[in-house]
Parts: sequence; C-alpha cells; structure tokens
Amino acid sequence: MDALRTSNLKPFFLPDNETLSGRIWFNDVSFGKGRNYLITASSGQGKSSFLSFVFGERADYRGNIYFDDREIKTLKKTEWQDIRKKNISYVFQGLRLFSGLTTLENIQLKNKITDYKSQDEIDYLIEQSGLQDKRNEQSGRMSFGQQQRISIIRALCQPFDFLLLDEPFSHLDEQNIETMTALISKELKQRNAGLLLCSLGQGYLFDYHEKYVI
Repeated sequence: MDALRTSNLKPFFLPDNETLSGRIWFNDVSFGKGRNYLITASSGQGKSSFLSFVFGERADYRGNIYFDDREIKTLKKTEWQDIRKKNISYVFQGLRLFSGLTTLENIQLKNKITDYKSQDEIDYLIEQSGLQDKRNEQSGRMSFGQQQRISIIRALCQPFDFLLLDEPFSHLDEQNIETMTALISKELKQRNAGLLLCSLGQGYLFDYHEKYVI
C-alpha cells in the first residue's frame, strides 16, 4: 500500500453544510508512504474517530476513504484481516492490551501472527523501552505509561506500510518520549512507512512532512 486518501470525509456527528479549510473533515487529503503526518484537534473533535474510520472499525461517516485506488467500503472481511496484518498497525488510545498477560506475552501474541520479529529483536525493543524489569509482569498491574510502551512495541512487531498512533505518549515523561520516538522513527525509516499521529496539540519529537487539524 503506497497511499491513504480521504475525499470529502464527514462524520455523522458534524453538520453537512460546514466547511473547514485546511482540515481533515470536508476536504480531500492524501497521506503518502514514507511521510510523517501530525493530526491535531481539541478533545471530542474526532481524532480517534478518524483513525477508526481508516482502520475500518467504524463506518459512521459520509465521503470516501481509499487505500491506493480501492474504496475501503468495498473491502471484504478477509481483505481487512490481511490489511491489518500486513499494511496497517495501530496503537489505540485505549491500548487494548490483555491485562492478564505479561509484557512479553502481549507482544509475542501479536508477533506470532506474522513472525515479523525474532525473539532477539523483541528483547532489544523491550530493553530499549526500559521495560526489561517488567518483562514477566502482568500488564494490568503496570502504570498506564508502561502499558503505552508495551502497546507501541507490540505495534512494531508486524509488517506495516502505515503506522497509526492515537495519543501514544500521553502518560510518558520527556525521556521516555524521546526513547520511544527514536525507536518508532528507526522502524519507519527501515520500512519506508508512513506515520499518522493524532494528538491534542503536542507534536512530540517527530519530523513532520504535513500537519493537519481535524
């Protein structure tokens, strides 16, 4: 997958006659592989909704979303499964970890779908993220910031052309933000992948090619 594109996208919760120049909603926007995009908005304006639309989890919108030239509403369930396994990885704002599983188990569960990373590579990511002492601890007993780091590592343990991040660093301190930004940036560069990061306004430390407002 080389590009994501939206055309006149309008969530059901916004009026049809509204026009917002320079924004995601109501306009035509293209996101290219190998480029970084920051998408900002105040709380409740639809950042998570936008990523859910792109990921195919929600369809309560008007307009169109395309993967390359394919309109996503025409995709079959099996095609979505393949896309989520090979083309798009997503760090959800709510993380969606399995609280009864350990750090390592949460990551391995995702990695086993494609065997994208070796165990040595997983161990390296855990160590670099500062979670080596939490490797065998259940994620439900950990702080939200620690869980965010697990979720990010998990998202890196699959192939992807685009990485979707929804408020990924909201509970991390400056040092951990710098560490996780570096790990993500390295993976993006190696894969020539695109980044769509949604935030309340903080751009963090990525170099962005384009910035949009919801």
